[in-house]
Amino acid sequence: MNKQELIDAVAASADVSKSEAGKIVHAVLDLVVGAVSRGEMVQFVGFGTFSQGQRTARTGRNPATGAEIAIAAAKTVKFTAGKAFKDAVNAS
Repeated sequence: MNKQELIDAVAASADVSKSEAGKIVHAVLDLVVGAVSRGEMVQFVGFGTFSQGQRTARTGRNPATGAEIAIAAAKTVKFTAGKAFKDAVNAS
């Protein structure tokens, strides 16, 4: 399912126009991205938790030349599925 399919499904499920559903979906996604970017956790009970992680700096290798390269530290996004989500996936 892509974003447009999600918007269509929300519009049908909530009995609202696709335009309104699109605004809602975009608003929710923008709020989640903003909160995680600020280092906050976003938790939807039963669905899962979005949080920020940290990847340390490390040394890698260029596969073409074999030369060592420095890979900078980076922030990452973590998602941990909630129990109800895991149970629904495992039930099918």
